[in-house]
Amino acid sequence: MPPRAMETTHDRDGGDFGRLVALVSDGQASSRSELARLSGLSASTVSQRVDVLLRNHLLIETGDGPSTGGRRPVLLSLNPAAGVVLAADIGASHYDLAVADLGGEIHGRFHDDLDITAGPTVVLSRVVSQFGRLLEELGRSADEVRAIGLGLPGPVEFVTGTVVRPPIMPGWDGFVVPEWFREHFPVPVLVDNDVNVMALGVYWSGSFATEQLLVVKVGTGIGCGIVTHGVLHRGADGAAGDIGHVRLAGEDSIVCRCGNTGCLEAVASGFAIAARLRDEGLDVHNSWDVVQLARAGEPRVLRAVRTAGQRIGEVVASLVNFYNPDTIVIGGALAELRDELLAVIRGVVYECALPLATRRLTIATTFPGQHAAVVGAAILARQEALSPNAIAQWLNDSPRLGRA
Repeated sequence: MPPRAMETTHDRDGGDFGRLVALVSDGQASSRSELARLSGLSASTVSQRVDVLLRNHLLIETGDGPSTGGRRPVLLSLNPAAGVVLAADIGASHYDLAVADLGGEIHGRFHDDLDITAGPTVVLSRVVSQFGRLLEELGRSADEVRAIGLGLPGPVEFVTGTVVRPPIMPGWDGFVVPEWFREHFPVPVLVDNDVNVMALGVYWSGSFATEQLLVVKVGTGIGCGIVTHGVLHRGADGAAGDIGHVRLAGEDSIVCRCGNTGCLEAVASGFAIAARLRDEGLDVHNSWDVVQLARAGEPRVLRAVRTAGQRIGEVVASLVNFYNPDTIVIGGALAELRDELLAVIRGVVYECALPLATRRLTIATTFPGQHAAVVGAAILARQEALSPNAIAQWLNDSPRLGRA
């Protein structure tokens, strides 16, 4: 958000409000006394701050807690209905949208085909239009939107939300997504690579007991998300995990859409497999066609998928030696082929990686219908909506502000 010309009363105290909301929303504190103990603020300051948060409906009182010898404490919790966040997982050929409350529960979903090559204005206009329909269906207004999270199938400079030389997104290079979105929703807009938001969704789903997670997405392209103790690792400029452009030995004759040769994505992605199968006379256009033909038992498709799994496994084995994850999750369209793809990747990793790095390693796939990427985009938006800066801005703009 743009800086204000003058400091307001709550700009000075915004960090206090943000810390208190974070302690309640994370489940660390549920009463004023616990907030005072964990925040280091005085009991009177906590009481004043909590009163403001209650007046603005960010927190709610949920009854009395057990007595510890004195008066029973009034329990506090985050008010999930205080606003909503919007989330979008935008792929090369689809988009998946969601509306979630501040508690993280998804209340509205929409999924449809989409061509990323149509360009940013066309694609994002469709997203905004459908967000409006979802909000209307849920009886919510645009004024209740607190933040937006998006995942895109290409390199993104996370700090600015700028798309940087994306191989499969013509017309998007240099496009600053948050600036465009704020003309329609004047709220914080967080933009990241699609596999990063998928990794967040996988981690926070609780489906895997993991603290060192790699999520490898194999679809139109190939990428990797890295989560350590719940924190997404993006690298210095947001390019961490772009394993699709690791060069493979012996594949120098294959030109990648990035302009280099021998990239993993040019050899083993769903796009690459489909292209080779078309050359063999099969009617295959995208990753989902590959999946359907493999399920039907087409020998040429099964062979191509297994070969792709071999090359992906070689790169993943190097990642295991380097990062030593405890869990690797394979996602994306081709992850639907568990027996054909996952088994091959797993076999190569255990054969090629060091025994110490694999002795506690779990390799699995995302579950069908889990929609981890759009869930991760919602988490990204929720984290921003409940950040100290966002809470301070919210209170500054609120007609119910009052004086703390």
